[in-house]
Amino acid sequence: MSATPPRHVSLRSGVYADSVRLMQVSRDVGAREGVTAVLVAMATPLNLELAAGMGLAPAESASPDQLLVAVAAVDDDALGAAVAAVDTALADRERTAGATQAVPLRTIGAGLHALDDDGPALAVVSVPGPYAVAEAADAIAAGRSVLVFSDGVPVESEVALKLAAHDAGVLVMGPDCGTAIVSGLALGFANVVRRGPVGLVAASGTGAQQVSCLLDAAGVGVSHVLGVGGRDLSEAVGGLATLDALALLDADPATERVLLVSKPPAPSVAVAVTEAAADLSVPVHSAALSPGSPDLTAAVEGVLTAMGVEVPQWPSRNSTAVAAPGAVLKGLYAGGTLADEAMLLAAPVLGDVRSNTPLRPDLDLGTDLSATGHVVVDFGDDALTVGRAHPMIDPTLRLEALARVAASGEPAVVLMDVVLGHGADPDPAATLAPALRAAGLPAVVALVGTEADPQGWSRQADALAAAGAAVFASNAQATRHALDLLGAAR
Repeated sequence: MSATPPRHVSLRSGVYADSVRLMQVSRDVGAREGVTAVLVAMATPLNLELAAGMGLAPAESASPDQLLVAVAAVDDDALGAAVAAVDTALADRERTAGATQAVPLRTIGAGLHALDDDGPALAVVSVPGPYAVAEAADAIAAGRSVLVFSDGVPVESEVALKLAAHDAGVLVMGPDCGTAIVSGLALGFANVVRRGPVGLVAASGTGAQQVSCLLDAAGVGVSHVLGVGGRDLSEAVGGLATLDALALLDADPATERVLLVSKPPAPSVAVAVTEAAADLSVPVHSAALSPGSPDLTAAVEGVLTAMGVEVPQWPSRNSTAVAAPGAVLKGLYAGGTLADEAMLLAAPVLGDVRSNTPLRPDLDLGTDLSATGHVVVDFGDDALTVGRAHPMIDPTLRLEALARVAASGEPAVVLMDVVLGHGADPDPAATLAPALRAAGLPAVVALVGTEADPQGWSRQADALAAAGAAVFASNAQATRHALDLLGAAR
């Protein structure tokens, strides 16, 4: 019987780092030679459950304000080096924080108290959901707009924050707002795009990235990208932040047109937003996805036409791959809105497409992400990012899924998105290209980004094309190409 691989599991009190930083530490340490599993995260019930599933549960009871460090490796030397790397990464963070002020500021309130009235007009909150509400409330009370990167905020708290922000004349972006650009400053997952006259109000992070990148490719820039959180256009929230964001952009001299980007809004909220938009001085265009509505690329093309700008040929790379007879669609997505767009385009052609974020409840995959038939999985869904980095940062789950699709023997066309920009994987093609070669399946990639992004659109596209993938800057065009391959295989 083989010996149990060496493990280190510890709980640390008085240590806190935001979720994005801990995701990066987990990813970097997990990439070290000899490390087989790693989880560095706050000891929330969900993270403890994840650790248990990895065989790395702590022996003693834990509380959410403790830091869990759990590592497994092939031998003691690899384990010791990995734990030391975790310690170094966390210590580097503390040194960086302490280098800018004598006493590190640990709350929004403390930070605002240390600043004068001319300090920053925007606060960013990235702490666990239960604590995010208080931090955001402090910012609003001080007259600051706030971007709430955190998820896990109760909907009733979201409504209360947005009502308070409206009364204070400021804006709440979020909760779960992953993308924003304010006066050229990129926040969260955002791309390097040129400044210009189009303002975006977005209840979708990757949707906003797709739209802003296509505008950039057409030579048209954005004034601001105001994320409002994925629930803002729901019946429960009522579009509170969307209405405020529209009013702010209407008053902005740099904004000449507005494009609203979202998944399908609640019908009553859509009516309220449409009525409010009609009263604004700037034209408001819609890129709200729903059955029968224009896709995101078509919405951008509509804005360009209205501006008198020629619609370009969107960048792409061809492929000679062909699909086997009887092939099915396997969508492996990092962006939820891009996954929705793919399903909305595919369903009228293919029929039912099952998903963990389905278009209809009866098409829900549940936990069976390896189901046969036409499937689109959103690996960025909250249920799949508990205790691990978002797939835009960490490709592990998607690469494992790609390998399972290839090993299943079911003929398939693989459709994937790769999202570039700040905060994303610094070189996604470095791991995806070899995985595509190994899979040996016809693959289509929607590559969302710009040439100015740190990863470089063309550099990534060329590497993926060399691995046999067809690459498109437009997710809609990528999806239609995948459908064409499937049609030819029937």
